[in-house]
Amino acid sequence: MADHVDTARGESFSGESDKNTQVGESDGRNHSVVESAGKGSVGPMDNIDHVHVESADSDGHTDSGEHEDRIEKISHPSRKGSMTAAERARRNANAKLANPLAGYSQTELKAMGAAFAKKYQVGEEEDTRAFELGACLAQDPMNYTTIQGLDADEVEVLKREFTNRWSQPRLLYLVIVLCSTCAAVQGMDETVVNGGQLFYGPQFGIGGKDSRSTWLLGLVNSAPYLCCAFIGCWLTVPFNNVFGRRGTIFITCTFSALACFWQAFTNTWWHMFIARFALGLGIGPKSATVPIYAAETTPPGIRGALVMQWQMWTAFGIMLGYVADLAFYQVPDPAGITGLNWRLMMASAMMPAVIVVCFVFLCPESPRWYLSKGRHYKAYQSMVKLRFNKVQAARDLYYMHTLLEAENELAFHRGNPIKELITVPRNRRALIGSEIVMFMQQFCGVNVIAYYSSQIFVDAKFTEVSALAASLGFGIINFVFAIPAIYTIDTFGRRNLLLTTFPLMSLFLFFTGFSFLIPEDTLHTARIACIALGIYLFGVVYSPGEGPVPFTYSAEAYPLYIRPLGMSLATATTWFFNFVLSITWPSLETAFTTTGAFCWYAAWNIVGFFAVLFFLPETKGKTLEELDQVFGMPTHAHAAYGARQIPYFFKRYILRQHIEPERLYGKESGGEAEYDHDEEKYVN
Repeated sequence: MADHVDTARGESFSGESDKNTQVGESDGRNHSVVESAGKGSVGPMDNIDHVHVESADSDGHTDSGEHEDRIEKISHPSRKGSMTAAERARRNANAKLANPLAGYSQTELKAMGAAFAKKYQVGEEEDTRAFELGACLAQDPMNYTTIQGLDADEVEVLKREFTNRWSQPRLLYLVIVLCSTCAAVQGMDETVVNGGQLFYGPQFGIGGKDSRSTWLLGLVNSAPYLCCAFIGCWLTVPFNNVFGRRGTIFITCTFSALACFWQAFTNTWWHMFIARFALGLGIGPKSATVPIYAAETTPPGIRGALVMQWQMWTAFGIMLGYVADLAFYQVPDPAGITGLNWRLMMASAMMPAVIVVCFVFLCPESPRWYLSKGRHYKAYQSMVKLRFNKVQAARDLYYMHTLLEAENELAFHRGNPIKELITVPRNRRALIGSEIVMFMQQFCGVNVIAYYSSQIFVDAKFTEVSALAASLGFGIINFVFAIPAIYTIDTFGRRNLLLTTFPLMSLFLFFTGFSFLIPEDTLHTARIACIALGIYLFGVVYSPGEGPVPFTYSAEAYPLYIRPLGMSLATATTWFFNFVLSITWPSLETAFTTTGAFCWYAAWNIVGFFAVLFFLPETKGKTLEELDQVFGMPTHAHAAYGARQIPYFFKRYILRQHIEPERLYGKESGGEAEYDHDEEKYVN
């Protein structure tokens, strides 16, 4: 069950739903005030610990070199061993992207806001005032009480952003409904095939257990994910460039609706393969674009929560797919039509897509997209519709503008991003972590159940209608237990959730697999009860763990300047292995038996547990600086730390001994962190 590509860079969202510490968010700035005389000094950056900075000269200005030195001194204290010039440049780039307005005085910010309004002719005198005040607020949104010139109503609205973050304009809620419906489109596209294959497989001559039939059935079912991995995901950037966010959503939902309708009229396996392959053109770019659109239109206070809502509403769409399968099961074939029931199942997935197509243009276009095209007045008009007042709109738009300017400036100083993704140790460790969770999101085995549960239940001697009903039960569990993930992912942490749920997923898959060995003729009821129980318990632990964590983790792990590439690779990875899992399951089940096939994926969950234990650092609540520190630790050192956690867990939770947990990073205990190569950890 895949999610999205985070190409919004500084405006993207990272899943910190209950804190204003989202990595890479446009307004995730620190809320302490840094006294400074001029624009050369460094002010609040993205939740980085700050110090008082004196101005560099009598007129309060410094050159860019001094400015970068100050960023370096504040963001990255001296460490044992010298930092290379390339590493210093990369970290300075991260700091600049964290808050490009850092260090300016209120007088300067007001002048800059007014100049922006005048240069781009974004409105009348009232709008110029909004940009003067908005530029001051953009530097640090929580300091609204120190900004002179705000009226009482504006102050009240700004206060509610922190006291009641879900108090938003009605049009913004329409955007949220749009994004939620798009997630349901994706979920339903993925799972109506679960029941449909029970009928079109035999009709197309690929419903048997012979090698040809199992491979062709797997190929047909996996066709959309093959398209996503090699074509769909990589269309995201050109589609967004040309058509904008709304246009891309409209086009991809149109593709989805037409492909679903097309599937209902197929009469051969290869025709169904083509129709489902075309469906991937709708799934891939949509799964990447919708979260970007949400990130660029919503305030930072609710942006992180929307990451989790994407997963939750995708689970809702998966459940709807099972509902449709069960609802159309009893439909009889009229004269001249064979398989009307499965045709209605496959076509029903078009309905959420049609709904999206009908109202997508009632929502404003992304202001950031307008800015990227140089259409500043249109961007302002769009933002005004999405905020309570013009000061709010001017604040968010001006910050978007300065962030884009900073990105464009830094683009001239970057190396080859593909090369840096692999050769820079900090990036490479983020890549390893991201690819582990993305790979394991598929090889934990969840989509075996999502796509083939009805056939699995039929193999367990359920009747067809009982199999469809049992699949619906899994869909309901998947949706219901995705809801608390909004809370648990930020409370327990990404790594802890995975370390807890991987062993449980393995246990429940082993339980399900061995339940198939219960004699069917003498213990039929116990057999089907155990199989259903194992699958349901697996869904319970998957939903708050490997369900939401992979995309949240990947969006946080990469530095801002390389995040779009990293997330594109992450999405392509999950779609590719989704394809691998989908195409191989029918043949795997035949070759290994159902018990062996479930045990195969249970074993992969054990592999996933140790991969997370040794190679996956925790990212919950970390700032940009702290993430550089976390991923700056050598891989072998973190692996050694993971190995030490095993006896620690045994002593503390089994023997109930009072043992303090090891503080791996110096920042966790306060002070400046330095990496000690002998101790293989950061020390103060």
